[in-house]
Amino acid sequence: MLDFEHVVFQYAVEDFNIIDDLSFHVEKGEFVSIIGPSGCGKSTIFRLINRLLPPKSGDIRIAGESIYQKKIPCGYMPQQDLLFPWRTVEENLRLPMEIRGGFSKAEMKEKTEEALKNVGLENWGKKSPSELSGGMRQRAAFARTLLTGSDLLLLDEPFSALDYLTRISMREWLLQQWEREKKTVLFITHDVEEAIYLSGRVLVAERMPITALTSVPVPLGYPRGIETMKEPAVLELRERLVRKLRRDAE
Repeated sequence: MLDFEHVVFQYAVEDFNIIDDLSFHVEKGEFVSIIGPSGCGKSTIFRLINRLLPPKSGDIRIAGESIYQKKIPCGYMPQQDLLFPWRTVEENLRLPMEIRGGFSKAEMKEKTEEALKNVGLENWGKKSPSELSGGMRQRAAFARTLLTGSDLLLLDEPFSALDYLTRISMREWLLQQWEREKKTVLFITHDVEEAIYLSGRVLVAERMPITALTSVPVPLGYPRGIETMKEPAVLELRERLVRKLRRDAE
C-alpha cells in the first residue's frame, strides 16, 4: 500500500537532512505504528506522504502509484481535530467530498449520515464542534478522514490530548473501526503501550536523522483487549522498546 524509496528531505532552516535515504514498506490492510524520540522527524514523514512537503530526492508510492499522480493521496488526521468551528459537525464531515467533487448533495448527505452513525454520533450532526467532548471531536475527525475515500489513513497522535481513561476507550474504538473498514493505518504515537496495543508492527526510528525504521512485530493477534497487555511477551516487548527509545534519545 505504501512504499518509501530512498527518500531524502531537509528543512530550509537546517543544515542537515532530517530524512536521509529512508526506505520502508507498509502492506495493504496493516495497522502500523511509528515511534521515536520527540523531534526526530516522524510527523515529517506524514507531511511528505501528504505532499505538504516536497522531498529532495526519492519516491513515495501508494498502491503502486506516485503520490503526485493522486488527487488526494491519503486521509490525514493530525494531533488536533481541526474541526472548523463555523461549520456544524455534519458540514465538517462533508468537506473532503466537497474538495474531491463529483458528489450530489443527496450523496453527501447519505455518506455523512452513515459515517456519523458508524462512529456513534448519529444524533450530533447538527451540533457545533464546541458542543462535543474531546473524544467525540476525535471520532468526528476520524469520520471526516474516512470520507476522503482513501484506503490509507495517517493518524498523527490523535489521542495525545485526551485524558487517560478516554484514550483507553478511543484505542478500543479505533481498533473496531479499523477491523470494520479494512483500511491501512499508519499511526504516530509517543506512547509505547498504545503502539503495541493497536499495531501488528511497530516501526522504530533508530536515530536522527531518520535513515531507517526498524520493524518490530507485535506478538498479538486480533481482536485483542486491554487484558492482553499483561501477557509476558507483551511486557517484554514494551520494556525492550522503552529501553531502545531511551538510548535513541541520549
